[in-house]
Amino acid sequence: MCGVRKRELAPLLGGSRSFRSRNESITPKLRFGKEGRKLCFRTPHGRVLHYSLPMSKRILLAGATGLIGRQVALGLAADSTIAGPVVVPVRRDPGFSDAKIVAVVADLADSDADAALESRIRAVSGGGIDTYVCCLGTTMKVAGSPTAFLAVDRELVLRLARIAKKLGAKHAILVSSVGASEASRNFYLRVKGEVEQRLFDLVFQRIDIVRPGLLLGARNEKRLGEHIGQLAAPLYNPLLGGRLRKYRAIESSTVARAIVAMARQRDLGRFVHEFDSLSVLGRA
Repeated sequence: MCGVRKRELAPLLGGSRSFRSRNESITPKLRFGKEGRKLCFRTPHGRVLHYSLPMSKRILLAGATGLIGRQVALGLAADSTIAGPVVVPVRRDPGFSDAKIVAVVADLADSDADAALESRIRAVSGGGIDTYVCCLGTTMKVAGSPTAFLAVDRELVLRLARIAKKLGAKHAILVSSVGASEASRNFYLRVKGEVEQRLFDLVFQRIDIVRPGLLLGARNEKRLGEHIGQLAAPLYNPLLGGRLRKYRAIESSTVARAIVAMARQRDLGRFVHEFDSLSVLGRA
């Protein structure tokens, strides 16, 4: 760790200015890459030091019964570099047969039961969580009202993030949406942008924001508009070039494989993944 104490690294993404190694002061710097900002340290003598997260062993996966979440759960369970367990808080038994995937059945709508949920997750995970992966998401039509939509896409996402943070998670992966922005006039995209920002505020040492376009794949629930978009995707995808490439439809399996690859990443920083990045990681 190049002389930097672990306790000094905990607040790195939360505004710390400088640290001191055995022999010299160290100032954190953000290096900008294509997909995000990677944290490193530059000393007054010009040395560049890097710090990385330990390999993820214990995963808290929210949304494990959805289109992407189920594939992510199976992918994480199959990855030999992730020891597990993969803890999935759910409303009902998801029916996973892999022993590495541990379901915690609970009333996720009851925020008053979060302390009990935290205790149960701590018990089945073996004492804590390394990485929080969130694939939760619904639609206004399915939710039925803006209030119900917010209860899932914002409140539940952040409640589970706080639980993961309390249990020691240093890495968070969030499935958001292309076009997400706090300033958006679109309610759905504005909520997604707000959640991204609130997740940043929780100060994980690494955050991966996943912003796919239209997801291609078979859902358990019917979404007419999405189904029409899936049928048209082969026609419009090639037309979306340049800055519009990020809006291309993408296979849900590709996104799931990309998320599993992200769980293995150890560099500190904040990273946003859109179509091109997801396509590359999904082939890894």
